[in-house]
Amino acid sequence: MADETLDAKGLNCPLPILKAKKALKGLGNGQTLEVLSTDPGSVADFEAFCRTTGNKMIEHNEEGGTYRFVIERVA
Repeated sequence: MADETLDAKGLNCPLPILKAKKALKGLGNGQTLEVLSTDPGSVADFEAFCRTTGNKMIEHNEEGGTYRFVIERVA
């Protein structure tokens, strides 16, 4: 279970990323953020976000048009 959940459903790029970035700043190192999104582009966006920021994508999946990402904050 994630330490915090961000519901970004209904928002389009770049809002899910911007809101996730802000939410991650409020977490400590090693804590996790669950992000829920309905934007199909969010898959590539969050993969790139984690790659460029150094945060770790723990898991991601899609069910019924909702994309779920679990990201671990890394310093």
